[in-house]
Amino acid sequence: MSKQEMGRKVLRIGVVGIGNMGSVHAVQIFEGKVKGAVLAAVCDINKERLDWAGKRFHGSVRLYEDYARLLVEGSVDAVLIATPHNLHPVIAVEAFGKKIHVLTEKPAGVDGDSVVEMNHVAKSSGMVFGIMYNQRTNPLYKKLHDLVKEGALGEIKRFVWIINNWYRTQAYYDSGSWRATWNGEGGGVLLNQCPHNLDIWQWIMGMPNRIRAFCRIGNYHDIQVEDDATIYAEYENGASAVFITSTGEYPGTNRMEISGTRGKAVVENGELKLFLLERNEREICFSSPAGMPVEPVICQTIAQEEADNGHLKVLQNFTDAVLYGEELLAPGEEGIHGLRISNAAYLSAWKEDWVSVPADGNEFLRYLNKKREEEKNVSKKGKKENMAEEYSERWSVRW
Repeated sequence: MSKQEMGRKVLRIGVVGIGNMGSVHAVQIFEGKVKGAVLAAVCDINKERLDWAGKRFHGSVRLYEDYARLLVEGSVDAVLIATPHNLHPVIAVEAFGKKIHVLTEKPAGVDGDSVVEMNHVAKSSGMVFGIMYNQRTNPLYKKLHDLVKEGALGEIKRFVWIINNWYRTQAYYDSGSWRATWNGEGGGVLLNQCPHNLDIWQWIMGMPNRIRAFCRIGNYHDIQVEDDATIYAEYENGASAVFITSTGEYPGTNRMEISGTRGKAVVENGELKLFLLERNEREICFSSPAGMPVEPVICQTIAQEEADNGHLKVLQNFTDAVLYGEELLAPGEEGIHGLRISNAAYLSAWKEDWVSVPADGNEFLRYLNKKREEEKNVSKKGKKENMAEEYSERWSVRW
C-alpha cells in the first residue's frame, strides 16, 4: 500500500523523559516536522518539566508522571525513550509487552546483557524497534560505509579515529546530579558522548575480537567517571583500530582514517578524501624490484554539501517504518554493538588487561556494581540543565 493510500494513518508518539533531548524531540513532533506523527503524550518524574510541557503544548498533550500508566492507557502507538541510560531496556521491554513500537535514544543501555534481553523481547514482539543513531544519516559516513563494504579500499589494515571535540566544562557536569556518575549515566565520555562514534566505528569496520583500553577517571574534571579514553582493538584478519576521545581538550579534533591494501580514506572537516592505488599494495610489496617505489595514486574529495538533520531523518524513518514498512536506518537491535565495545573497554581498563569482545557480562556487572558502591556522594542539588527547543550541534557530526 502506498503512502498516498495510507495518507490518513497517523502514528501517536509518547516521549518518555523530557529533559534536554526528549524535550527537543517532543517539540519537533508537536510542530509537525515529522510527517505522519503526532505528539500524543509526554512523561517525566520531574513536575517542573511536566508543567513546562503543559504550557508548551497548550494542554493538548497528555501528561504522565509514571511511564507504566502511559503504556497501559492506550494513548500512544509508539514511545520515544529519552530517560537515563539504564532505564532504556527496562521501559522498552515493558512497551514491547504492551505491543507498542519503540524508538530509544542512545545508548541502548548500560550493560550488554540487559540489551540482549531487550533485543530478544523486541524481536518476539513483532513491533518496530529503532535507535537514535542520527550520525548514520551523515552522507560521508554512509559513503565510507558503502566503500568499505564494496572492497574499494581492499583488505582493511588499520582504523584510527581521534574524536576529542566533545569539550565540556565543570559547569556542564555540575548541571545534573546524575551526570558523570556510575549510578546515573553508567559511565563517562564513552557512554555519554561517544555511542554515536562507537556505532559508526563498528558500522563501517565490523566488531573487533579483543580490546585493550585506558580510561582516565576525572583527568580533566572533578568527576567519578572517565573523561579521557584510548582504545586499541584487534580484528580477526589482523587489522587494528585505535579510538581516542576526551571531553577535556580544546580545540578538539574529529579525524577518521582507514588504511587498506588498495589505499586509504580520511574523513575530516566535512570532507571524505580518498587516496586509491591502481594495484594492490600486497602485490606491490612482493613484486616490485624497487625498495621504495612511487606508485600512482588516484585522489578524490567528496564534500558534505547538506547540513546535518539526522534526528529528524531518524524520526521520519521510524514513523515511515511503522506506517509503511520502510527499512530502518538504525535498527534498535544494532545498539548492542557499540555498547559491546564500551563494555569491553571499561572492563579492560578496570582489569588492566586485554578483554575479548563481547566481554563477560557477569564480570562486567561485578566491576560496575563495585564502582557504583564506591562512588562518592557528591551533592549537585539546585542545578538544572537548560531544555533547548532546537536541535543543537551536540549530537550532530561536528567537524
